[in-house]
Amino acid sequence: MTPGLFDEILARGGAREAVDDTAWLTALLDVEAALAGATADAGGLDADVAASIATACRPERFDIAALAVEAANAGNPVVPLVAALRELVRAHAGDEAAAAVHRGATSQDVVDTASALVTRRALAVVVGDLTAAADAAAGLAREHRDRAAAGRTLLQQAAPVTVGLRAAGWANGLDGAVAALQSWRPAVQLGGAVGTLAAFAGRGRAERAALARRLDLDEPPLPWHTERGRVAELAGVLGCAGAAIGSVATDLVLLAQTEVGEVREDVPGRGGSSTLPHKRNPVGAVSARAAAIAVPGLVASLLTAASGHEYERAAGSWHAEWRPTSELLRTVGSGATWLADSLGHLVLEPARVAASLDVTGGLLLAENVTTTLRGRVDDPKGLVTTAASTSLDEGRPFADVLADALAGTDVTRAEIDAALDPAAHVGEALELVDDFLATRTAAARTAAARTSAVDPEEHP
Repeated sequence: MTPGLFDEILARGGAREAVDDTAWLTALLDVEAALAGATADAGGLDADVAASIATACRPERFDIAALAVEAANAGNPVVPLVAALRELVRAHAGDEAAAAVHRGATSQDVVDTASALVTRRALAVVVGDLTAAADAAAGLAREHRDRAAAGRTLLQQAAPVTVGLRAAGWANGLDGAVAALQSWRPAVQLGGAVGTLAAFAGRGRAERAALARRLDLDEPPLPWHTERGRVAELAGVLGCAGAAIGSVATDLVLLAQTEVGEVREDVPGRGGSSTLPHKRNPVGAVSARAAAIAVPGLVASLLTAASGHEYERAAGSWHAEWRPTSELLRTVGSGATWLADSLGHLVLEPARVAASLDVTGGLLLAENVTTTLRGRVDDPKGLVTTAASTSLDEGRPFADVLADALAGTDVTRAEIDAALDPAAHVGEALELVDDFLATRTAAARTAAARTSAVDPEEHP
């Protein structure tokens, strides 16, 4: 499929294909094929008839454009899809097999189950990209573990941190998003017209269990036609992923500002301006941030729809979920792809990091000076506060102002200079980075051990 004009910016990465029309058609047909197989598993259909239905469920045999037009008459695409599928089965296996297509199910059963499949496939892509972004951030944390940098609160310099600790924070947030996405479990939907399984001749629960097994989906105890908690939960975990992406991307955009310049994206040929020759825009971070900004509105759409399902089947609220579900997966996926790209090509500028530490002339360590003077002078906080104000007002180095203020005490200039050394006063930042990286490595080893312990015959 040819990408749209904005797709490579706002819908970048594998999630786009995972939720496109072909992906949805494939999932709908996967459900119909599995439903026939489940009916056979439960004793309601000959296995060869189920096999003939499954054989017909090949996406290339269907005209998506025609299905889309015909869907308008039914209000959903399953009705024309089932009609087309029956005709294919009838042509190759006869009327009896055609009559077995979609037996007992309702359109929402198929769409909701297909949505579970589409979502699972898209989430696998999103998780892969978010993991790559987190790995890149963890690599930065390891590489720059002890490089002092200006810590900022409310966009103002506050106290020293390390580049490694900041990057570890990025990785930790992304790891959390990955864990939340992996915890979400897609579920099968099968209830029939009003959720009673009345059309399944007493085999409904057995068919539901078989359908869940065939598609490797969770089997809830009841149909969830109008109980949309799992949809809301999906919106929530994707929203959290968007927030994690946006937080990191915003840091990168700010750190790449001309006036700050502590980082840049090193991608030849990328980041230029249509009019300004000198521009080198951080396109990866900007595009990741654009995706993150779009996420909350899509989350709100799904939460709004989830709250409006009435009685046994909803009029409109269910339909309102379809587009934002795909859009949300596509958008979070785009942000994850771009962020992995940005972090993977990120270059730190050590000289600019050091220069930022010097911008305030030592004021970054004002709190540390207060601690150093405690017990040695009266009202150390007041003395340091006054000295800081004088330094700002007169444009004099903070160390010089402090030396004047402390004349006549036993505090030496060497002690003042030592108290204003950023690298020596980053708290437990180095240990925090070490702890995080060790925990992350242990978690990766545990996950790898679980994967290697999976029975290959049970999960081919």
